[in-house]
Amino acid sequence: MKRLLLLSAAFLAAPAAAQSVAITNAKLVIGDGSAPIEGGTVIVRDGRVVAAGKTVAVPAGIATIDAGGRWVTPGIVAGFTRMGIVEVDGVDETNDAGARTSPFHAAIDIAPAVNPASSSIPLNRAEGVTRAIVAPDNAGSIFAGQGAVIDLGADRSPITKARAFQFMEYGEGGARAAGGSRPAALTAFRNAIAQARDYARDPAHYADQGKDALLTRADAEALVPVVNGRMPLLVHVERAADMLALIELKRDFPALKLVFIGAGEGWMVARELAAAHIPVIASALADLPESFDQLGATQSNVGRMKAAGVLVGIGTINDDEARQARREKQYAGNLVALTKLPGATGLDWNAAFAAITSAPAEAIGLGDEIGSLKAGRRGDVVIWDGDPLELGTAVAAVYIDGIKQPLRTRQDALRERYMVPQEGALPKAYER
Repeated sequence: MKRLLLLSAAFLAAPAAAQSVAITNAKLVIGDGSAPIEGGTVIVRDGRVVAAGKTVAVPAGIATIDAGGRWVTPGIVAGFTRMGIVEVDGVDETNDAGARTSPFHAAIDIAPAVNPASSSIPLNRAEGVTRAIVAPDNAGSIFAGQGAVIDLGADRSPITKARAFQFMEYGEGGARAAGGSRPAALTAFRNAIAQARDYARDPAHYADQGKDALLTRADAEALVPVVNGRMPLLVHVERAADMLALIELKRDFPALKLVFIGAGEGWMVARELAAAHIPVIASALADLPESFDQLGATQSNVGRMKAAGVLVGIGTINDDEARQARREKQYAGNLVALTKLPGATGLDWNAAFAAITSAPAEAIGLGDEIGSLKAGRRGDVVIWDGDPLELGTAVAAVYIDGIKQPLRTRQDALRERYMVPQEGALPKAYER
């Protein structure tokens, strides 16, 4: 128990100062869809990437690490999660994703609830995940609230950007929340946009009817940046017909920055998505009709959307999204494998890796901050002992904002404690 307590304390240490490091002799992946660079170098100064490429000179006096030809990449950006706001699904006290009886919905900001001590954070960090897009869950409204982007560093300051986007449910989930039908959900959305515009024009005279209002003052205020196009609106939608309805809605409200989440039937409307410039954070390998919204699901979905010109990243909505963002690298590898199956459409290696790094970052407007090793981006770097999209590959080192991170997890500590149990060292429950 003492070792576990010390481990928890280490995870909650105060943030370290941004560091400078050069990693040389790497099989370097920038993360933007370009091919790996043999013998590459990446330089991080004061927590930011200043250069990455083949002929990069290492400044004098900077700490240097020889990668020995190993893969060096940007950290994985988990495209859709509830990491840090859900610990145990069946225990309400550990679940801050949704608030069913709250009078507020769009105004909810999940950033203050993100727990840097959540067990899922060190677990995913040890698998190369350095940032995560964290969304609330809707309850009682089509609007779930304002999500955040977090880092997985071992400190008490996890928030990269609070109020980074608004999250909304459409399709079956949105229909239920709006009263039972998709037309009701669209009507609720149009009404909310109209009321948000009223609030923006004259906040002092906004007619707030309290808890019985269709849109409280706080919710109206929270939707103003969505209406003005300053905040992305992430919409969970799976059915092709529903995506077309939302594309039509965007014609009426052209300032909206829509990002579709899930999009199981996105391949059926890929050309329309590309023409409307709507990014997608998709479930990578969903190919079963788990709902009536997903009857057209196929593992070729991501590849077909990408081929049509859609910006596609990978997320994990409804896929143990509070804990298992680490699966994204396996999913990306499977999309590469799909290219070898007759009749299937996957992604080449470069596009697959971009789908778990730069693509989700770009989808929510943070491509100039995270997701790649381009100059100016945050210094999130991972050194691997093999191809990062291969299942057997392990992480050798992780840097977040240029700071080297611990890779030890609670699972490691438990394994070490109980692998060779000693007489008298076990809790009383183990005695027979």
